[in-house]
Amino acid sequence: MFTRLAKAAAGFTGRPLCFCLALGTVLVWAISGPLFKFSDTWQLVINTGTTIITFLMVFLIQNTQNRDTAAMQIKLDELIHVTDAARNELLDLEELEEDELERLRTRYEEMARKARQASDARRAHGRDSQR
Repeated sequence: MFTRLAKAAAGFTGRPLCFCLALGTVLVWAISGPLFKFSDTWQLVINTGTTIITFLMVFLIQNTQNRDTAAMQIKLDELIHVTDAARNELLDLEELEEDELERLRTRYEEMARKARQASDARRAHGRDSQR
């Protein structure tokens, strides 16, 4: 039930209509300032309202982010799985400890650096041979 509520809320709050409603609420609050003599209660209304909404939205955003990340991870795992040259031991990287991830990141950064150097050398060699 929470997932359906989170999806519906995320869908609604991500629309321009919701932004316009929020903007309208803030404008009505601001315009009503002189009517309430900019009192502490007047300020408390907007502070309390925005704090409650922000607090609840954190959980909705986190739920949406978790679902999106899980779906993307499954898609990436499938691509790794069906690619012959890919290393299947990389399928569950998100489960590794931080130091293990850092070792892998360092190894892949080194591979990328060497590939860039080789590419630069090929380009430089190609220019030299054209002269």
